[in-house]
Amino acid sequence: MKLIDTNDAVGHVLCHDITQIIRGEIKDARFRKGHIVTEEDIPVLLSLGKEHLYVWEKDEHMLHENEAAEILYQICAGEYMEPTPVKEGKIEVIAQIDGLLTIDIERLRQVNSLGEMMIATRASHFPVQKGDHLAGTRIIPLIIEKQKMEQAKAIAGDQPLLKLHPFLLKKAALITTGSEVYKSRIKDTFSPVIIDKLAEYGAEVVEHTLLPDEHEQITTAIKQALEHGVEMVIVTGGMSVDPDDRTPLAIKNSGAKVVSYGAPVLPGAMFMLAYADGGVPIMGLPGCVMYAKRTIFDLVLPRVLAGIEVSAADLAGLGHGGLCLNCDECTFPKCGFGKGV
Repeated sequence: MKLIDTNDAVGHVLCHDITQIIRGEIKDARFRKGHIVTEEDIPVLLSLGKEHLYVWEKDEHMLHENEAAEILYQICAGEYMEPTPVKEGKIEVIAQIDGLLTIDIERLRQVNSLGEMMIATRASHFPVQKGDHLAGTRIIPLIIEKQKMEQAKAIAGDQPLLKLHPFLLKKAALITTGSEVYKSRIKDTFSPVIIDKLAEYGAEVVEHTLLPDEHEQITTAIKQALEHGVEMVIVTGGMSVDPDDRTPLAIKNSGAKVVSYGAPVLPGAMFMLAYADGGVPIMGLPGCVMYAKRTIFDLVLPRVLAGIEVSAADLAGLGHGGLCLNCDECTFPKCGFGKGV
C-alpha cells in the first residue's frame, strides 16, 4: 500500500471505501475498496476532498480480485451459461436455457481447497430454468497471487466444472399395466401423473397402451414402441414381488440391458431401469410414483431426458440423501431429497 496524488491514480486500486456525504440526501460509499480508478473518477474524487489516495502497489506477480474473478468464472462456466457483471471479486453464473445441471464435484473440491477463492454451486444433477443462478464465485482477498490462479486453472483443465445439458428427449411411450385397470375395475390414475411429470420438461406421451398383467403382452408392447421410434419407454405398475406383477420379467424379455432392478431411494425402491439397443431408456415404475409427491422417478427422469446414461453406480449413489421425509408441504427440489454427495 502506498500514498499517491489523486491526479496520478488512474489505473490504481483503492485500498478502502471512499464515502460521499450530501446533507439530507446521501451517506454511502461512492467508491468501493478494490475499485480501479479511471480518468472520469479523478474530478469526482477531488470533489470529495481526496487530494491523495492510498492504493495498492502494482505487482506483476499479483492479480486484482476482479481480474482473478474472471479467471474463476472461466473455470466454472460451460455452454449455455453467462456471467453477472464482476463486482468486488464476485461473479455469478446464470443459466441461459432450461436443462440439467451437472458438476464435477471432485474438481470443485480441489479448487476450493486452494484457499483465497471460492465457488458455491447448486446441487449436481438437478434441473434448472433459464435465468436461474447456478453458482457464485468470489476471490476472498483484494489481490491474489497469479500463481494461485494458475493452480486453479491447472486443476480445472480444459473442461468447465459446470455443465448444463438441454432436455433432448421429448417423445415417450407409456405402457400402463394392471388387470384391475385393464378390465375397468378401477380408474387409471397412474397415467395422468406420468403425463404431467413429462410435461414439466416439455416431453409428451406419443403412444399409450393399456395392458393386463401378462408379461408376454407387455414385452410385445415394449418392442412395438421401440420399432415406432419413441425416445423412451415407461412401464407403470406390476413392479412388486406379488405373483401377478410381471413387469420386470417383461422388460428383461424385451432384450434390453437391465441396469438395475431396485434403487436405494424411498419412495421408489422397486424402480427398474434398462436400455434397449440404441440407448433408448426403459423405466419400470412402482406404484409409489402414482401416489407419492416425489419419488425415484423425479430424480432419474431429468437425467434421462437430458440424454445422460444412468449407471448402476449412479443409482447406488442416490442412497445418500435418498430418503424423502414426506413433508406435509412438499418443497422439492428446495429440500435435501436426492442431494447426497
